[in-house]
Amino acid sequence: MDAATLSDLRKPRAYPAVSVLMPTHRALPESRQDRIRLRNLLAEVRRRLHADVRVPPDAADQVVRGLERAAGEIDPRGASAGLVLFAAPDGEHHAFTIAQPVDERVVVDAGFATRDLVADYTRTPRYWLLALSDRRTRLWDGHDGHLTEHTGGGFPVASDPIDEAGDGRQSRRAARGGDGGGDGERHRQIVRDAARAADRILARDHRPLIVAGVTRAQALFDELAGPHTTVAGRVDGSFEGAAAGTLAEAARPALAAYEDLREVAVLAELEAARSIQRYAGGLREVSRLVEGGRGDHLIVERGYYAPAIKTRDELVPMDGMPGVLKGADVVDDAVDDVIETAMEYGGEITFVSDGFLVDHGRIALVTRY
Repeated sequence: MDAATLSDLRKPRAYPAVSVLMPTHRALPESRQDRIRLRNLLAEVRRRLHADVRVPPDAADQVVRGLERAAGEIDPRGASAGLVLFAAPDGEHHAFTIAQPVDERVVVDAGFATRDLVADYTRTPRYWLLALSDRRTRLWDGHDGHLTEHTGGGFPVASDPIDEAGDGRQSRRAARGGDGGGDGERHRQIVRDAARAADRILARDHRPLIVAGVTRAQALFDELAGPHTTVAGRVDGSFEGAAAGTLAEAARPALAAYEDLREVAVLAELEAARSIQRYAGGLREVSRLVEGGRGDHLIVERGYYAPAIKTRDELVPMDGMPGVLKGADVVDDAVDDVIETAMEYGGEITFVSDGFLVDHGRIALVTRY
């Protein structure tokens, strides 16, 4: 899953676009029941579509077949926490396993229920790790506990040219004993190049930045860092040539500390926004402002779902889980709609623990103005 795929999945579809979400289990005996539960959910889809007067019988059958094909592409036992299936009347179908837990439900709407994919994409720690070195400074893309080296955009930054064979050997100058600039001006230029390249990347893809390196290198990076660069955590030590697994493990405590502080910072941000009248709380008010493009930062409790009825003037939230209400004016999950709309307008989304926004109606917004 990447941002481009997620953006495409959020686009409107022809009705009925059906989403099936189901928690999955790795351990016995629960894992044995997953396939039975999935069959029951698909049977529920068939019943709901054939009972919906807006859905022609052939379209209902096509959507069910799409879901069955999607289900056949993934073994639920391989999902760490949740299974997500999508299908639309034109034969489109998708299947995803995600690391975030999901609530079992079927959503029938004019678009896919992407909120759990958004949660997985935003809640799964994604970060940049910059490994400073006198010889070869590298940038790593961190996701779900794994690191992949990012090449391009100025990285890696090498103290000497890499040979054309691409095997990582330094130039003849380095082979004769050159140290790539050491602590002098050449080392300063390497860190300057890395700081500039990192700042350009962070301007396009802003994530927490973990910086690894010896103290003097980190101090120099701080001095040269650009306007888009904020260091979220540090790992002290020399990591010249370190493997991805070694770097990921070294960065884990710094990343965990950052995540712990993030939720606390959200409450402070909401109080600051309230003091300057850029705050909204509760689904009705938040939905209205997000629809108007005013959402800057949307904060949602992870377990908050709300079916709703659309009237001419407002969205009326109802009690219960998605799927319990019927009718042409029913929105299966109004929270999902708000999240998707906020993302379309370029708003930031943060999911927090259930109960964290008890004083804010379970959903809150920092507005742009």
